[in-house]
Amino acid sequence: MSRLADSQATFAAALLGPELPVPPDLRSLGVPAGADRFGVYRNNVMVGLIEGLREAFPVVCRLVGDEFFRAMAGEFARANPPRSPVMLEYGTGFAEFIKDFPPASSLSYLADVARLERAWVEAYHAAEAEPLAFTGAVSGAPLRLHPAARVIRSRFPILTIWQANQADAEPPPLELSDEGDIVLVTRPAAEVQACRVSEKAAALIEAAASGNPVYVGLELEVLWSLGAFAASGADA
Repeated sequence: MSRLADSQATFAAALLGPELPVPPDLRSLGVPAGADRFGVYRNNVMVGLIEGLREAFPVVCRLVGDEFFRAMAGEFARANPPRSPVMLEYGTGFAEFIKDFPPASSLSYLADVARLERAWVEAYHAAEAEPLAFTGAVSGAPLRLHPAARVIRSRFPILTIWQANQADAEPPPLELSDEGDIVLVTRPAAEVQACRVSEKAAALIEAAASGNPVYVGLELEVLWSLGAFAASGADA
């Protein structure tokens, strides 16, 4: 590793490691940077990462409370620094982190709610594509998923949980005895939409994603109406 690369790695580690000292090569106006000044910068970086996660996962935050969320997001940020300058991409692995985060283990549905929220963000920023109009004349033809289409499977009623926590009103009591959800998240026009789909409909989406032929049927007509597929000539 070059000296520059080594210095950059040391600086990045110190930003997210409060127990680490100020990087020795760091200078401010030609003199070694003080711990206080570096501490301010370190704090601003951490606050920015936590706020980014808070904005991307508002329902998760509401379910656990702001204090718990900030502590959990801080743990995630320290273990998972950004790998891209595009902050919209940050938080991709947050749901998996929550799944293995012991303090959140009592909320067994929380990771799946996070997966749904992440799918919403990805769908919102996905490429534009013209939804495919239903004609009933493409039996056996390969279909291309709309770039915004995502399927989230859960053994919990995550769509109900997500919908109930959108507004400022107090959410109703949660019945985890309810059946799980298979949720389609997509954006056929300007707004992201999320809705339940059947197992057969989800299988059709997964078949299209893998490039397998998809045959016309009731489930396919429903998915067309939801904008799950894109016309072959549209931009991906």
